[in-house]
Amino acid sequence: MEKRKLTRRDFLNLSAGVAAGSLLAACGAQPTPEKIVETVIVEKEGEKVVETVVVEKEVEKVVTATPGAEAPAAETVTITFTGWGGTEEDEGVKSAVKVFEEENPNIKVTWIQIPENYDDKVLAMTAAGTPPDTAFVNNGQFRTYARDGLLLDITDLLKGDPELGRVDYFIEPQEEARCTYQGRWYGIGSCWVAPHIYYNADIFEQEGIEPPSNDPEKAWDWSEFLEVAKQLTIDVNGNHPGDSGFDEDNIERWAIQWPTWSIPLHAVIASNGGYWINPDTGLVDIDKPEATEALQAVADLMLVHKVSPLNTAFSALGMSNTQMLENGKLAMAVDGSWALAWITKINAKLGTAALPKLKQPATDMQAHIHSAYAATKYPDQAWKWVRFLGTEFYQLVFLKMGLWLPSQTDLMTPEGMQKWYTERQGPGDGVHPAGYDQIVTQYVPKYGHVLYMPPGYAKADAVITPALDAIWIGEQTAEEAMTAAAPEANAILEAEQQKG
Repeated sequence: MEKRKLTRRDFLNLSAGVAAGSLLAACGAQPTPEKIVETVIVEKEGEKVVETVVVEKEVEKVVTATPGAEAPAAETVTITFTGWGGTEEDEGVKSAVKVFEEENPNIKVTWIQIPENYDDKVLAMTAAGTPPDTAFVNNGQFRTYARDGLLLDITDLLKGDPELGRVDYFIEPQEEARCTYQGRWYGIGSCWVAPHIYYNADIFEQEGIEPPSNDPEKAWDWSEFLEVAKQLTIDVNGNHPGDSGFDEDNIERWAIQWPTWSIPLHAVIASNGGYWINPDTGLVDIDKPEATEALQAVADLMLVHKVSPLNTAFSALGMSNTQMLENGKLAMAVDGSWALAWITKINAKLGTAALPKLKQPATDMQAHIHSAYAATKYPDQAWKWVRFLGTEFYQLVFLKMGLWLPSQTDLMTPEGMQKWYTERQGPGDGVHPAGYDQIVTQYVPKYGHVLYMPPGYAKADAVITPALDAIWIGEQTAEEAMTAAAPEANAILEAEQQKG
């Protein structure tokens, strides 16, 4: 038996090592029986101890886990999730958070709803060093944030996921195109949404006019649309636009309200074969004839044909398009598919339809993207939440209420639609008006155009929006306004492109 002397310092070091080993065991998994080699310290009786004498005695010992002992619970972390949206979205997110937390007891999600000035407030949080862990990111900012390193790269996590990573899980190629920057994924699209027509079917029946169709192949051309719009617009004396004595200052019922912001305007530009953003150059093409003709067609609904209220007049009415559809002050409204969540509740027979076409049927495909922020302290937990937001369960929450359209292929099959599609029989009885399945399965996926906004677009938009406003009040034609604005906007975008 080999002997050696053990100094007091050695002993203390050995004790510390044992203690550290015990601590590591306490932080790890449940110990299992195993054979070890143990060193035994022996002090001989009657021997004067100047230094501790050690007799190393090698023994084999079976160490058994302590019955009833449990590994300490994993740390519970809280991540934040910011987003906008109205009552429906707020309630949907809260219900989903509850389910997620039940499935993931060690992750808490704090939902921060920011209904107004969302981008400014999230950027302020980021500048202050307290960005959200996860968030809604709109299309106008997505590529800017990705370029600037604000978003977490989830490429490998997504592609390695057995469910979301399936080749046919999302509608492609649109999903990858909207969620990637320079070939890497920085988020997952929430859904798809698209503008289309909502109409009060009672008015069409009353006037004996055939309503527009949900079938994109049967979409009105622009001249048909204008003819019907003039028949549906009535002043207080019962006159129509073009009639002698028509009183444009006292309209009893408007035919159409076409919002003048990017999504509904992009739809009509695409219908005329044009681009808002040229996909090859990443620069605006709104000064090209295809775009200016389309913008002017929308302006003329207000300024020339008098079938749509001026933006200022619409605001002065003090009613939403939903209220005007319900009380018969408006026959048709162009709005996003998301608006079905509340328009379906009106006390009138509701219809929907594809937008009228200039050259070809078209609409805009959009939706916000769910992303994790690169600065999060909890990337694993943030990914789990973002992944959850891309599952069928989460999408069904909003499909059922009419707020979203699917971005997952399985939910567009006849079997998949049975999980969420309910035909509207009346207010509170079903959600989707008759024939709406054609909007879901035909119009949006086949005729939808995605507006991919390049890095720095928000700066360019600060030039474009005032120029558009000049069109709607008749201060400038679409050609004049866009010819002046496009070069300035593109100078901004070109400078942004130089940043990476």
